[in-house]
Amino acid sequence: MAGVLVVLAFVAFLIEGASGSRFTLTNNCQYTVWPGLLSSAGIASLPTTGFALQSGESRSLDAPAAWSGRLWGRTHCSTDSAGKFTCGSGDCGSGSVECSGGGAAPPATLAEFTLAGSGGMDFYDVSLVDGYNLPMLVVPEGGSGGTCGSTGCLVDLNALCPSDLKVVLAQSDGGSEGVACKSACEAFGTPEYCCSGAYGNPNTCRPSSYSQFFKNACPRAYSYAYDDATSTFTCVTGSANYLITFCPSTTSQKSSGSNPQAVPATSNTSAMVYVGGEQASDGAALAVSRVPLLALALAVLSVIS
Repeated sequence: MAGVLVVLAFVAFLIEGASGSRFTLTNNCQYTVWPGLLSSAGIASLPTTGFALQSGESRSLDAPAAWSGRLWGRTHCSTDSAGKFTCGSGDCGSGSVECSGGGAAPPATLAEFTLAGSGGMDFYDVSLVDGYNLPMLVVPEGGSGGTCGSTGCLVDLNALCPSDLKVVLAQSDGGSEGVACKSACEAFGTPEYCCSGAYGNPNTCRPSSYSQFFKNACPRAYSYAYDDATSTFTCVTGSANYLITFCPSTTSQKSSGSNPQAVPATSNTSAMVYVGGEQASDGAALAVSRVPLLALALAVLSVIS
């Protein structure tokens, strides 16, 4: 009987080790941010798809193994007299605080994750491919392997945004405020900026002066669709939880132990491109299988008996 208990405890340990990661979202902005969360097609939703995060507040969410999707911050949100909830940037179109399957309307800074991806790795990035609306930092906590380090965009690009990309929101006092910065694809819609048509591959779709504006300010963030070499990061699956901070301070950046500057490509970097809101990858996502663990347990039990 003691041997059986040992085997069951061992199997439980392995299964626990194969569980997902925890996302902790923190708002360091001087204003309320409403995070939005969207799971990839066929992937179950997280416990919530949207909520309010007051200045200085944090909230943690547990993601299952093999979860993939994106997180972002909505700003300048309000509810009208009819009860409809909308946001000045990052709005998901649901009409409520919960996004309920709606994605971020560009422009929006995105944190993208694929847990338990190819090769037993988590893949993650911060993307400005759909534009920018607020600073964001992603820090793996306790992670190992791959290019397991911090990434994000620490700069307030709304103040620096070129005039032909800037999104301006009218204020009640008659003034206006820059609340987001469009991508060139969103602003102009041409194939060369959108990496579509004849430009739909990494050989023909090249960085533009507009994508370089984002890249110079945020070297580790995606600046256009094929910006994989310096923008995709990996940690061994199950080794890390992830801290996502809106408006990260210099202190939070230093505490991560890694400065988000550009890094060289590595052999285990997987190409991750979002097309129409869904993720495509050069390696199929691998769910953590429980079957081998149960087979192992049964084999050991047969020996004991």
